[in-house]
Amino acid sequence: MAGAITHDRPPAAEGRQGGPLIVTEDAELLDDLLRLCAAAGARPEVHHGVPERRGSWEAAPLVLVGDDAARRVRGAARRRGVVLVGRDQDDSGVWRRAVEIGADHVLMLPDGEQWLVDRIADVAEGVGRPALTVGVLGGRGGAGASTLACALAVTSAREGRRTLLVDADPLGGGLDVLLGGEAVEGLRWPAFAASRGRVGGGALEESLPELHALRVLSWDRGDSVTIPPQAVRAVLAAARRRGGAVVVDLPRRIDEGVAEALAQLDLGLLVVPADLRSIAAAGRVASAAGMVLRDLRVAVRGPYAPGLDDREVARLLGLPLVGEVPAEHPPLDGGPPPGGAVRGPLARFSAAFWERVPVEGGGV
Repeated sequence: MAGAITHDRPPAAEGRQGGPLIVTEDAELLDDLLRLCAAAGARPEVHHGVPERRGSWEAAPLVLVGDDAARRVRGAARRRGVVLVGRDQDDSGVWRRAVEIGADHVLMLPDGEQWLVDRIADVAEGVGRPALTVGVLGGRGGAGASTLACALAVTSAREGRRTLLVDADPLGGGLDVLLGGEAVEGLRWPAFAASRGRVGGGALEESLPELHALRVLSWDRGDSVTIPPQAVRAVLAAARRRGGAVVVDLPRRIDEGVAEALAQLDLGLLVVPADLRSIAAAGRVASAAGMVLRDLRVAVRGPYAPGLDDREVARLLGLPLVGEVPAEHPPLDGGPPPGGAVRGPLARFSAAFWERVPVEGGGV
């Protein structure tokens, strides 16, 4: 159980914050609070009463006061972000004690554990502007969606954004391979298959391979080809909380896991070769994706069949046009990745996309 009193939530802060302050002498309660802090990726400061060190009480982003310690903190300076934590669901006096210490919330364990983990993670990571999340999917097989996704991510990182590239296509061969980093250490999708609830954004970022100044979540070379939708939701939510940009390379089929990914996108790019068969196939993909994704746009790839140009392709599909995706030779072994050549056509297209999309996307 978690109950609110009257105070506002502490103001959101950019970047990683300090851990919470725990005040209790109850060893069993302390063990539980330390476990929840570990689950949220936070390192708390522990005291039996109001800290003697000046400023510790006021500066902590969150204060967790055990019900046993309420009397000892009664004279502390009033501040926001104080939670009174107890276990006795039938103790009506807990609300009076919460008011006496100026607590924002009263929380009872074990019922309120998930709420508290989320709150601790928020203050530990900082709650800033969520990442702009862009999905790329092909209108047909071989349309070049993975190449474009890599180019967008590489360009975003080069421009100084915190960037995560997510490979949501288990049958695509691995974006880490396309980026030349299949041997780089770090976790892949199967390591997150059991994820539920809250995943720490900082821990996620630090666990992934770093390639070309961006983080990459791809597949290993094992047999696993599915990730439960709950894990997809948890991982992408953690990635979004870190801010910057998240680029997701999506398969053409829409299963439960892909639907979870689509639901977290700010916008999607449908890469469509400019011929009638590809347009027909892309129409079916757009229809399926559009059931979940509210903002889907067309990126057209030449060469063009007679009578077609990029605007006509977009008109036939009934979707907004992003532009024409330029051709670029596939990277050689050891060469730059897609979008890696600063003056190359894909890099220029990607840079123009990142320039336009905050305005076209309504400021997202």
